[in-house]
Amino acid sequence: MSARAIQTLQQVDRIYAEDTRHSLPLLRHHGIETRVWTLHEHNEEARSAAVIEHLSGGASAALITDAGTPLISDPGFKLVRACQAAGIRVSPVPGACAVTAALSVSGLPTDRFQFVGFPPARSSARQSWLQALQSVPHTLVIYESPHRIVDSLRDMVEQFGDQRLITLGRELTKRFETLIHGTLPEVLARVESEANQQRGEFVLVIAGHAEDDTEQGSQAQAADLDKTLSVLLPHLPVKTAAKCAAELCSITKKQAYDRALKLQGR
Repeated sequence: MSARAIQTLQQVDRIYAEDTRHSLPLLRHHGIETRVWTLHEHNEEARSAAVIEHLSGGASAALITDAGTPLISDPGFKLVRACQAAGIRVSPVPGACAVTAALSVSGLPTDRFQFVGFPPARSSARQSWLQALQSVPHTLVIYESPHRIVDSLRDMVEQFGDQRLITLGRELTKRFETLIHGTLPEVLARVESEANQQRGEFVLVIAGHAEDDTEQGSQAQAADLDKTLSVLLPHLPVKTAAKCAAELCSITKKQAYDRALKLQGR
């Protein structure tokens, strides 16, 4: 909790919280006595109108969630949109966020990453969801719940392979914070072997897909072939150009000829 967050929560007229049972102990610990109302995924749409009415009268309010930042796989989207439509200013008060917290200690590239939230609950849907992410070249950030963490990690091993690096963050910034680094099978084995590592809230930072040397070599060879053919084709018949390109690029005449036809749109 930042000093600004504590001050804001002390000064507003109301606090809207995802679950008062989680929020009240933390608020009272920091000497925050502001009245707390619930706002969660089941009542957000219905409650938003009342919140807008409260704010339109000149009052103030703050929105918090059980852990992390509102709207980041947490309630708040409908309320923020409603406030914007009503011309009510919404100001961010930065605090804990598992996405950035995990990225900062993952040891994986952070110049580009993709946050994809929670995987589907059912295994078949989760497998398809993960399969669509197999070839993403940048770092992935995924949330997961305790009762699905083992099954999700197993599915990730199946879909991403056994060489993909991962950092698993559990209960970040809280008392039982754990960070596990390694390949997907290594992290899965650690979580499976320790019951305590299957409790709490999880954020997974997974390395992006890296092309192996074979793939990179094939792409470089294809690029060389195209460049060679682009020089030869304007001056030679297709068969002659393909023969010369095959010798220069160390490939078969058929490969060069087929590619020459494609480049000519034939």
